[in-house]
Amino acid sequence: MHYLTYERHLASNTVASYERDLMDFARFCETFPGPPKSQLLQYLEFLKRSGRAPSTRARRLSALKSFYGYLEREGRLQDNPTRTLDAPKAHRALPHVLSVEEVVRLIEAPDVTTLLGMRDRAMLELLYATGLRVSELCQLTVNDWWAEPPRVRCLGKGSKERYVPMGRVALQWLQTYLDRVRPRLVSAKSRDVLFLNRRGAPLTRQGFWKILKEYSAQAGIAEPLSPHTLRHSFATHLLENGADLRSVQELLGHQDIATTQIYTHVSRERIRPVYDRAHPRA
Repeated sequence: MHYLTYERHLASNTVASYERDLMDFARFCETFPGPPKSQLLQYLEFLKRSGRAPSTRARRLSALKSFYGYLEREGRLQDNPTRTLDAPKAHRALPHVLSVEEVVRLIEAPDVTTLLGMRDRAMLELLYATGLRVSELCQLTVNDWWAEPPRVRCLGKGSKERYVPMGRVALQWLQTYLDRVRPRLVSAKSRDVLFLNRRGAPLTRQGFWKILKEYSAQAGIAEPLSPHTLRHSFATHLLENGADLRSVQELLGHQDIATTQIYTHVSRERIRPVYDRAHPRA
């Protein structure tokens, strides 16, 4: 875990996920002793019989490959038993994306006559304007934004820094929050974190998730939202309005453009009903 954190600079959530996966395998090995390759094959079969999704099994194997690769590089292992193991093929579900009208209803749901309503409006505007991950939003500090030109600086996966432009509307709400709300929430626990909860402590991902569910219900959005929904909507709406894939990749902070390409499939899915309604020979 020290190596993942300080040498590979993986995000804390990723490190915690790897640790959980490795501990799960360690517990399995206590019950089913044997040669490492045999244990690995039995473990993967056990996960499959237990009904774990291909994506979950692939993630578990990725953690194990990373661990055994580390042991091999450190000279503590002669034969890496994961080298010939292939990850299960996972069907990649298309992300849920809101329409522009649904986004507007969601963003306008907070009661901006209250302090927390103004804070929530600023967060929602900023998320949709920038496509940040919720974890990146919660890590922003008061020094991570600029008005000219409007942009924010965030640390993505692997502590990789990127700058993302934001629109004037998001900038206005952010300035409103900083001028009128944050000074009244600040406490000794605040440090320089940008978005705070009602007790003056840094807002967490879980806290934001509860906020999002509340406003989703108020906005009359039937399908359940995930904290990533505004990020998915940000990317899809950019592509639908002519943005090129490389630019969207840069804005999202994706290392591999294949990760970004999922949004082109979403765009195609959304275009089909329009074609069917509009084309005279559809």
